Amino acid sequence: MGSVPTSGSDPFTLAVDCGGGGIKASVLDAAGTLHAPAVRVPTPYPLPPERLVATIADIAAGLPAADRVTVGMPGMIRHGVVVATPHYVTRSGPRSAIDPALVAAWAGCDIRAAVESRLGLPTLVLNDAEVHGAGVISGTGVELVLTLGTGLGTSLFDGGVLAPHLELSHAPVRWGTTYDAYIGQVERARLGDALWSRRVRRVVDGFRPVFVWDRLYLGGGNARQVTATTLARLGDDVVVVPNQAGIVGGVRAWSLGR
Repeated sequence: MGSVPTSGSDPFTLAVDCGGGGIKASVLDAAGTLHAPAVRVPTPYPLPPERLVATIADIAAGLPAADRVTVGMPGMIRHGVVVATPHYVTRSGPRSAIDPALVAAWAGCDIRAAVESRLGLPTLVLNDAEVHGAGVISGTGVELVLTLGTGLGTSLFDGGVLAPHLELSHAPVRWGTTYDAYIGQVERARLGDALWSRRVRRVVDGFRPVFVWDRLYLGGGNARQVTATTLARLGDDVVVVPNQAGIVGGVRAWSLGR
């Protein structure tokens, strides 16, 4: 990247949203305004950690300079270290065969340190649904975020404080099928939006007595595919939010309570 902008106490943030199908990024100011159109590239496979870092660096090279970096990626991320990630351990992307060598490469990978070293900037790495949530929550009450995309992403906040991450997507929902598979992109494409939306409603209704949220946000690339009929039945405490939150949340993620 180029020279660091003169931003004083208002840093510019390179926000990177890493998904199973694509990696998006832009640079935002402290108010969350994009200073360049978001850039998206297909997620390359196979994807060992060093290739993800190189991909992020390549995208950053074509964007305005930044003072810090936020990366959201799928899986269980603790303190910037990957405990497990679902898509990046496969040979050619979601639903393809798992490569044991990639499982070993990602387990315990300090991806925060790797990105920080490559770009030379302070870096924050969180689960992608947590970054998405940072971009939409009000900071009041219990707020649950569900991202609908390749699979299901989740994050939970209480008074703006981020709760420890739970990989709810891997829990069984029906006949051993996980939430990831039950309402993921493959099933949406197979069922069509109407039947798939009914599944989304079943998931929301099933989670409601578990979390007793004040507000539930539906985000991710497929949230806009939930039918109007289903949305009307979900209730006033359920709100669909733009997928762009995965980028905008890169700024607010730095001020989250944990």
